[in-house]
Amino acid sequence: QKQLDHSLAGFDESGLGQVVRPLKRVGMYVPGTTAVYPSSVLMTAIPARVAGVAEVYMATPAAGDGSVSPLKLAAADIAGVDSIFRAGGAQAIAALAFGSESIPRVDKICGPGNIFVALAKKAVHGLVGIDGIFGPTETLVVADDGADPALCAADLLAQAEHDALASPILITTSDALAQAVMRELEQELRSLERRDIAAAALEGQGLAIVVETLEEALALANEYAPEHLSLAVSDGERYLGQVT
Repeated sequence: QKQLDHSLAGFDESGLGQVVRPLKRVGMYVPGTTAVYPSSVLMTAIPARVAGVAEVYMATPAAGDGSVSPLKLAAADIAGVDSIFRAGGAQAIAALAFGSESIPRVDKICGPGNIFVALAKKAVHGLVGIDGIFGPTETLVVADDGADPALCAADLLAQAEHDALASPILITTSDALAQAVMRELEQELRSLERRDIAAAALEGQGLAIVVETLEEALALANEYAPEHLSLAVSDGERYLGQVT
């Protein structure tokens, strides 16, 4: 939501208010060579343009042949990105934070990335603004005995394929459903283009937890506080108030 100027009694000697000014220069990091996410370009660049940022730059890793995905380039053009730099990883964050011979120093760095990008943003925080420190994605599915095992598995894999350090977790009140989801995961992995990454995430951080009640499942979900939470339960709206 765009912040606007406001005052209590006009901007004179007796008034009190706030003047909001956009940043001059923002750099966004857009990950992905094996997987391409043009949505990351749009979700980062468009808010900057709406806020009135004067210069929007994009750093993104190139493929082995030096090319950048046409989908990323098209998204950058749609969103009005001023310049695109073929740079990835921690070194791209450093270049945006301090500037280099070819990459201007920015006022704020936005966008997701792997653990190296996250740690680099943490290191430069305070020297330059950042949007946040985003670790590997977590997906938690809370399911009852009426949930569709295929949909539960698809939800888990949709995020597991992003990073070998992702955390795909199922909490259910049904042991039978847990077993069915396990079988679906094995089946769906076979046709997944990024199966090696998803399989590593499942092997390293994947969990299936069986509890007695949905209240217990939601209490665990609240304690874990995942990035993505899916309620695969009957009458889901009834339980929304228990999600904190």
